[in-house]
Amino acid sequence: MLDYDQEAERYDALRGGEPRAEAAAEAVLGLLPAQARTLLDVGCGTGIVTRRLAAARAGLRVTGVDLAPAMLRRAAGRLPGRVVRADSRRLPFPDGVFDAVSSVWLLHLVGSPDAARTVVGECARVLRPGGVYVTTVDKGAAHNVGSDIDAVLAARPPSVPPDTRRAVEGYAREHGLVPAGEARFTGHGQGRSPRRAIADLRRGWFMTLPPGTPLADLFAARLAALPEQDRPRPDPVFTLRAFRRP
Repeated sequence: MLDYDQEAERYDALRGGEPRAEAAAEAVLGLLPAQARTLLDVGCGTGIVTRRLAAARAGLRVTGVDLAPAMLRRAAGRLPGRVVRADSRRLPFPDGVFDAVSSVWLLHLVGSPDAARTVVGECARVLRPGGVYVTTVDKGAAHNVGSDIDAVLAARPPSVPPDTRRAVEGYAREHGLVPAGEARFTGHGQGRSPRRAIADLRRGWFMTLPPGTPLADLFAARLAALPEQDRPRPDPVFTLRAFRRP
């Protein structure tokens, strides 16, 4: 798995930068109630999306939460005084204090369905009645765009992602949340080239292909054999699901 403290310096540049952040923020805002005045962005990372959420709607007060210190330092530069270091499984806020909560590109990282269920439960706990929780689902699957890179990676050991649509809907239901909408947005600048996929593999992007193992080396060799090593394949399209606390 990636070390997000090590990733912080290059995180935004490797993931589409401002165009991707703008698309994500616009999609999240489209699912929030017009009357929302407080938003908690859980797993805010470098704050590149969080800053846009805060700037896009007058009167919306946004707080960011992340666990990785290096990521949070970057977020603090974008949202001075509005970020908190905390574990998403134990949010340091009272019950029912936010009009909205978001977690963009987070649930796929938490490691297990039980951990993802706990995160969703915490997000539901801090929501006021009538509040809305917005999160990405099927994040890993979004990167499968039907390319030759995907054909190579399809043979890697399988895993059960904790953020499938069905699973997240189940977590939400368990914590008293009801469906409230859906949106999709393009991950601008995230279309992989074979050379970039190899670099991602070496950095620990693919959880079932640990860097330095013979299996990872085998997949790196297969990727290196693909044509047009530096041509990005299509960008992924991500899905957001919204849930309301009655």
